Amino acid sequence: MRHLMIYDMIEAVHRSGSIRKAAEDTNITASALNRRIQTFEDEFGSEIFERLPRGMRLNPAGELLLHHIRQQRQDLARVHSQVADLSGVRRGHVKIACSQALLPYFLPREISRYRAEFPNVTFTVNVRDRIQAEQDLVNFDSDLALVFEPAHMVDFEVLHAVHQPVMALMSTAHPLAGRESLRLRDCMEYDLVLPAPQFGVRVLLDQAAAKLGRKLEPALETDSFDMVRHFAAYGQGIGFQIPVGLNTLARPDMTFVPVSERDVLGGDLYLGHLRGRTLPVAALKFAHQVATALSAARA
Repeated sequence: MRHLMIYDMIEAVHRSGSIRKAAEDTNITASALNRRIQTFEDEFGSEIFERLPRGMRLNPAGELLLHHIRQQRQDLARVHSQVADLSGVRRGHVKIACSQALLPYFLPREISRYRAEFPNVTFTVNVRDRIQAEQDLVNFDSDLALVFEPAHMVDFEVLHAVHQPVMALMSTAHPLAGRESLRLRDCMEYDLVLPAPQFGVRVLLDQAAAKLGRKLEPALETDSFDMVRHFAAYGQGIGFQIPVGLNTLARPDMTFVPVSERDVLGGDLYLGHLRGRTLPVAALKFAHQVATALSAARA
């Protein structure tokens, strides 16, 4: 819409930090873009950018305006979604910030199920750690977040939570593969492949090791849960994951054994959105589907 074009330009300058780079992104000359920003500031009654020797930066008034711009866009998207519902055709775009554990099996399945019923709804899925996911919500970069053990809950409205124990991953040929449950000290006798420190599973494991008076010393540390699974499948190593990220049918060469909660307390997988925000119809409908699927998986 034409009246939103200036908002696009303001965001482009904010992202790039300079008029010149923003002009390239918006296919307009730098002088024309600068004039439009200055005209907007005159009409707005306040400067919104600090003019620095090396570029442009939003001032406090600009930060307030940017929040308003993002909120207005989300409100418009919600209205579009509601209007589409009036005609009986659900449309919209759902943006999700999620932990890596949701990527291999859970989210692909749920998005496919949703689009089978509402093919005009599209999705964006971004991998975020616990802190980044909440920031995505605050910036209106995501509608929903699915994260394990969020570090900050100030701006997070919880729609659903499901408990997730920590599982040990290993080859079916591993000496510990036949057990019904494992103690952490037993796992520590073997090569450990651990997720990076920012992940919730790693936080729980480090806390448990500290209670035992020990420190985890991984043979391999990675920010990829695919790497955790594959490394554990090839030898005597043990990896760790939460159940929502596992599928025994897809990995018959591996076994997944729960780690005793006497050692490693499980955590919660949270589904939520920005506190105080009204979600578009498509995002809210998908959130209800996800909550139902998580409850069914737990049962």
